[in-house]
Amino acid sequence: MTDQVTLGGGGTAPLAARMRPRNLDEVVGQQHLLRPGSPLRRLASADAANTAGTSVILWGPPGSGKTTIAQALAGSGKRRFIQLSAISAGVKDVRKVMDDALRERDFYEEQTVLFLDEIHRFTKAQQDALLPGVEQGWVTLVAATTENPSFSVISPLLSRSLLLTLRPLEDADLEELIDRAVSAPHGLKDEVSIDSEAKAAIIRLASGDARRALTTLEASASGAQADGRERITAEDVEGASDQALLRYDQNGDEHYDVTSAFIKSIRGSDPDAAVHYLARMIVAGEDARFIARRLIVHAAEDIGMADPQALLIAEAAASAVQLIGMPEARIPLAEATIYLATAPKSNAAYMAIDQAIAEVKAGGIGRVPPHLRDAHYAGAAKLGHGKGYRYPHDDEHGVVAQQYLPDPLTDREYYQPTELGWEREISNRLERLRRITRSW
Repeated sequence: MTDQVTLGGGGTAPLAARMRPRNLDEVVGQQHLLRPGSPLRRLASADAANTAGTSVILWGPPGSGKTTIAQALAGSGKRRFIQLSAISAGVKDVRKVMDDALRERDFYEEQTVLFLDEIHRFTKAQQDALLPGVEQGWVTLVAATTENPSFSVISPLLSRSLLLTLRPLEDADLEELIDRAVSAPHGLKDEVSIDSEAKAAIIRLASGDARRALTTLEASASGAQADGRERITAEDVEGASDQALLRYDQNGDEHYDVTSAFIKSIRGSDPDAAVHYLARMIVAGEDARFIARRLIVHAAEDIGMADPQALLIAEAAASAVQLIGMPEARIPLAEATIYLATAPKSNAAYMAIDQAIAEVKAGGIGRVPPHLRDAHYAGAAKLGHGKGYRYPHDDEHGVVAQQYLPDPLTDREYYQPTELGWEREISNRLERLRRITRSW
C-alpha cells in the first residue's frame, strides 16, 4: 500500500523496488527496444496469441532494466508470471515450471512467462531443460544476463530466442528517474527536494545503473532528514555513497583535462600517473568503453610498430569491457594501461599515414604501374595489365626488384622506423627490403 511507504524505506520495500515500472510505458531509457511495433511492445500486447512462444534474452549491464522489463511484460496481458534465479534453481525446478506451463496452456489456455535471472550461471544441462518448453511454446522465456550470451548461452536456446541488448542508462534517463522518485507517491512523496549539484553527483556515481542511482538517492534523503533538512545536497550524496565526490563533469573541462593527463602519462611512460588518472575516471563514472577506445587509439598512435602487441592488448581490454562490464573490467583496463605506459614508443606509423594522406590530397598520386594493375578480366591483357609482374614467392628470398609506387613517387619513404623496441628490428629489415625492391 502506498500510504504505508515511509521515507528511506523504514520497514517497506527499498526505493528501487518501489519505483520499479509496472508497464513498459513507465520504463526509463532503452528506447531503442521500446519503439512502437518492436518485439518487446508486441510481447507486451494484450493479445497474447500474437506473441505466444516468443522468447527473449535481455543482455545488458547491471541496473539497465532487465528485471524491470521482464516484470513489466508480466504485467501486460493475461499471463502467468514465474520467476527463477539461476543461482538457486536447478533442473528439477525448471522441469516443474515446464510441466505446469503445459498444463496451464492445455487446460486453462493461459500463457506462462518464465523470467530467468542470470541465465549465464545455468549449466548446459540446466539450459537444456529449458529447450522443450521454449521449442513447443509452452512458455515465453525472458532471460537476463550481464555476460555475452554468445559465450554463456547454449546455441540451440540462443537460436530460438530474440537477443536484445540493453545499454547503460544515459544521464538524461537517470535525471528523469531521480525526479520521478523524488515526487512519486510510492517514492519519496516530495518530502525532500534535491539540488542540482547533488543530482549531478548521483548521476555520475551511478554510471548508468538505475538501481545504484535510486539506492544512493534513498540513502542521501535519509541523511538529509536525519539532520532535520528537507533538501539533499552533494554532501549528503558523498556521505551516503562513502565515496569522495570528484570534480569531474563528463561534458566539461575536467573530463578533457583528466583524459588528456591520462594519455600524456601513458605517452610519457609513467605507469603510476597513468593508473592514477585511470582511477579518477573510473571513480567519477566515466564510460569504460570511452576509456578502452582511448587506449586503442594510443596503442596505434604513440606505440605503433615499436610494440605491435600493444594494439592487441588494448583491443583485448576493450573486449573485456564488453564481455564482463564494470567493476571487473577495471582490471583489464589497468593491465592495458600499464602495458602501454611501459611499452617502447613510436609514432612512425601515425606519421607515415598522415604524410601519405597529405600528399594524396595535394594531388601526389600518379597512375598505378601497368604490371600492378588488375589482369583478371577479359581484355586486360591487351591493355598490358599485369605484363611483366614478378611474383615474389618465386624468388628464394620472397623479395624481388620491382616498381610499386607510381612514377612521380618512386623515391618516397613515408615510413621511417625508429630505433626503439621492435622497430629497431624493422628498421634493419626495411633497409634491406628497400635496397632490393627499389633496384629495378
